[in-house]
Amino acid sequence: MLTLLLCTSRSLFAFGTEIIVSVADQELAVISRGKTVARYPVSTSKFGLGDGVGTYRTPLGTMYVSGKVGDGLASGAVIKSRIPTGEVIAPNSPGRDPIVSRVLWLRGKEEQNRNARERCIYIHGTAEEKRIGQRASFGCIRMRSKDVIALYQRVHIGTPVVISAKRIAEFLPPEEVTLLARQD
Repeated sequence: MLTLLLCTSRSLFAFGTEIIVSVADQELAVISRGKTVARYPVSTSKFGLGDGVGTYRTPLGTMYVSGKVGDGLASGAVIKSRIPTGEVIAPNSPGRDPIVSRVLWLRGKEEQNRNARERCIYIHGTAEEKRIGQRASFGCIRMRSKDVIALYQRVHIGTPVVISAKRIAEFLPPEEVTLLARQD
């Protein structure tokens, strides 16, 4: 007699790469082929959650990466209106809070985040790295330069992004377990 034991596996959850952002935890996770491959601290809006134009809030829901800016730029390279300025600044430069290093431009897929692209909601590097882990942005998802550079290399245009008020653990795949077969 052949006995099969089926246990859940992370690989059953996703076949591509997706980004999950938890506002509750101020954390971003990258899931690839059903496995958590990276986790980073982030900073979301200090004004709360929402998608209204001019509100400076972080939108919730399912979006996707619709544009990427920063190929080959130095860490700390300043980006204004999605164009590198040529300036490079150190993390936590006094009185400075520009977008730096890399930009992943998001487009909403739902009514609750339909304004994300128009509002220029990005996942991007910040010069204010000391504020990562706190609600400090004007609607975007801020990351340390080294982290956004690593994320930028992992994802492509079209990569799904879910921003949620829930804890990150609610989105991560369960522990990996394998299918076992034994001959009785």
